[in-house]
Amino acid sequence: MTRWLLWTLAGLLLGGVVHLATILVLPRTATQDAYARLEPLTPVNAMTPIPGPTPDKAVLPFMDPAFAVAVCRYDLASGPMKLTAPVSQAYTSVTFYTRRGIAYYGINDRAAGRRTIELDLMTTPQHDAMPEEADVTAADRLIIESPTTTGLIVVRALSPEPGLMPMAQTALAAARCRSAP
Repeated sequence: MTRWLLWTLAGLLLGGVVHLATILVLPRTATQDAYARLEPLTPVNAMTPIPGPTPDKAVLPFMDPAFAVAVCRYDLASGPMKLTAPVSQAYTSVTFYTRRGIAYYGINDRAAGRRTIELDLMTTPQHDAMPEEADVTAADRLIIESPTTTGLIVVRALSPEPGLMPMAQTALAAARCRSAP
């Protein structure tokens, strides 16, 4: 009886270790992550509207049909970027993801408190290289430090009714991500 209990406990422990290792390794080995799916659709350092999901097809999993979505695939190797996104009438959010899909910053229109969300995106070394005076003159703008040089910026605008989707899409069409001067 004791031997049977030990074998059962060892099997459960081994199964738990294998399960945990699989869960931790799988995201790093997946070939069709969000970044890879968006590579053929989006140019680097440019905002691109993403088509809404249909019952048969969606560019990204778990897309909400009530939101218009635009994506900027960024590369900070050549320098910082500036993001400008006008706020829609209902709700607008901006989320920053690393190349591996880890969200590291998010802001919405209520937190921004303005009619336009304006952000500067840069790596920590690029932020450290800014002159001291630039931080003082940039006190009213938000500076986001990216943990990686590549990643995704996802801008979403809510359409509270299906007939208002063109309003949300128009707001996203005016969103820009470009290299900072």
